[in-house]
Amino acid sequence: MTKLRSYLAAAMLPFILAAGACGTSPAPQEDRVDPQAAISVNNAEPTAPLIPSSTNDTAGWKVVTQLFDGLVTFDDKGGMTLVEAKSITPNQDASRYTIVLKPGLTFSDGEKITAKTYADSWSFAANAANGQLGASAFSTIAGYEQVQDEHGDPKAPLSGLRVVDDLTLEVTMSKPDSSFPYKVGDVAFLPLPASAYKDIKAFGKKPIGNGPYRFKSWVPNQGIKLEKDPAYKGQRKARNGSLEFRDYQSLDAAYADVEAGHLDVLDTVPVSRLKTFHTDSGLQPLIKPGPAFRSLTIPQGLKHFQGQEGALRRAALSYALDRTKIAEKVFAGSVTPASDFLAPTIKGNASDIKGKKVLSHDPDQARRLWKQADAISPWEGTLRIAYSADGTDKDWVDAVLHEYAQVLGIKTEPNIFPTGKEFNTAVHNRQVNSIFNSGITSDYPHPEGYLVQGYASSQADGKGLNNGDYKSAEYDAILSRAASKTDQDEAMQDYRQAETVLFKDLPVLPLWYRKVSAVAGRQVRQAPFGYMGLPVYNQVTK
Repeated sequence: MTKLRSYLAAAMLPFILAAGACGTSPAPQEDRVDPQAAISVNNAEPTAPLIPSSTNDTAGWKVVTQLFDGLVTFDDKGGMTLVEAKSITPNQDASRYTIVLKPGLTFSDGEKITAKTYADSWSFAANAANGQLGASAFSTIAGYEQVQDEHGDPKAPLSGLRVVDDLTLEVTMSKPDSSFPYKVGDVAFLPLPASAYKDIKAFGKKPIGNGPYRFKSWVPNQGIKLEKDPAYKGQRKARNGSLEFRDYQSLDAAYADVEAGHLDVLDTVPVSRLKTFHTDSGLQPLIKPGPAFRSLTIPQGLKHFQGQEGALRRAALSYALDRTKIAEKVFAGSVTPASDFLAPTIKGNASDIKGKKVLSHDPDQARRLWKQADAISPWEGTLRIAYSADGTDKDWVDAVLHEYAQVLGIKTEPNIFPTGKEFNTAVHNRQVNSIFNSGITSDYPHPEGYLVQGYASSQADGKGLNNGDYKSAEYDAILSRAASKTDQDEAMQDYRQAETVLFKDLPVLPLWYRKVSAVAGRQVRQAPFGYMGLPVYNQVTK
């Protein structure tokens, strides 16, 4: 499963996609912008209702982040900007924070946003009785463990949250967490109006937010429509009249619609067009580094992948992969082979971490390790990799399976789910009995968003994004040490040490970092892209 939940739509990379003749100045183009234009973008059916704390897929994130504002956001280089927060101040060891809100904040229905609004929203999201998929994001706040009873009181609050006054919220951590000012950029920390709790399921189908757009309609498996909120006073004022998210079962079909002028923006170019899209005269291309880390998750309980046998086979599979060849042949250079478990745009990313040799292509070493594993327990059966048919993964999965078959002399086959929704649900319910396509694109540009959210023991067993259920006391201890250091440079050294443990245990096989590969139609005047590599939808104009 991919973590693609981000509150970054306010961050703008000044990338101008301007139609018209070369040399045309920005001003005349601005004059031609239609402020009432309906902007259409590709999407898929969201896995869950449109509730921020239950959003953990790209499709839902695209919509939710247009409907809601939060405390902070990030620019394209990972810099943090305060949005609804006036300040977020830690004490000396990052065990307590004081958050002061800006005055005059409201939801689109006029309800005031106060410190209590955030306290109630976070308590609801963290409480296991409410079944929110993003609950684990609150695990370092005091009182989290006390609200983890699925059959408990759904109204029980997080004891670590204290409302000082209308604009001041004090947050006490259960343990130091130096990443907290970044972490509140996670979509799970977005606020909910009081009306949401009356019927949360109904709210998720017709949400009321505090962002630049208001909800208009949702036709399942067809699309979602939003309209500009004329009363919005925040930083992300929409420069268009509405957004229409259209569901596509195939990115190739979406690409064809952009070419034909029927779709304005496609944020992911299909693999079949990667070699040509940047020279297509009918489109406006964008290619840039992004924060998307891709991997293959090998579940801890998968047969032949446990104990010493499992350690040998995990390393063998990593050595068997020629990541550079796949990046060139399948992705036409639109991905960069992984050098660690983070991403190039994340603070702390490094290519000199001990143990990274396992990412090199060494077929002989792969065969030696596989043979050593066979001596412990002979391999039997078929090696399978799961993915969803409605994404962009078929070609590279086929290439990986082919390499495994050629290098290791084993039988391989894909494990295909019809849709991303079905695949993500199966992963969450631990119903995928094979290796599976995975990755993380953190909501916030900090190693914690990858290394804790993806592999900490606290995030396993369906509580977070550790979908392979990897657990290591050694790894957890290093992460705890990093969390107590408010000096970010010192914390980064601990995060690098934590990665050496990951290279040894290989809970996932790092593959590559996806670059942003997107296109807009010629009818589009401006389409800036943010830190996540997705369009800043409220700034797209015609």
